[in-house]
Amino acid sequence: MLQLNENEYNSYYTPYIQTLVENGKGVIENMSDSLNDILNTLKGVPKEKELYSYAEGKWTVKQLVQHIIDTERIFAYRALRFARRDTINLPGFDQDEFNATANANSREFDALLEELVLVRKSSIVLFKSFDAETLKVIGKASDSLMSVRAAGYIISGHALHHVNVLKERYLQ
Repeated sequence: MLQLNENEYNSYYTPYIQTLVENGKGVIENMSDSLNDILNTLKGVPKEKELYSYAEGKWTVKQLVQHIIDTERIFAYRALRFARRDTINLPGFDQDEFNATANANSREFDALLEELVLVRKSSIVLFKSFDAETLKVIGKASDSLMSVRAAGYIISGHALHHVNVLKERYLQ
């Protein structure tokens, strides 16, 4: 089992990371496997549910997919900056502000899925470019320490978290 050190990520991300670390798979294998899990679920979303929100003020299915895409891009960017030994404390982002201006609900669902696949494939290629030592490099984002490999696990774990929410609250 791969062990990430406590200083490699903020405890906020523990739910996203823990199950992936416990499965014993590496960052890239988790990225690949989680993409398949995500697509299998999203391809089963009926057309009439694409704009569904399970409660007032909650995101629609399309907005949820856009959130997964945006978050992956941000964490892949963080991993790249850390891998290149950038010592700047990278800023956080407001997921609700991002979602409010993304216009996800006006997009075709298939276009969102295509973007999700392309972003994930890009992330996989990026992480394949990192050697074992680079994966352990630690940077700082949102005033918290994070390693390159932790960012990779967060990418997969975050997406799977939202797929589980989708299954439990949107597709029952």
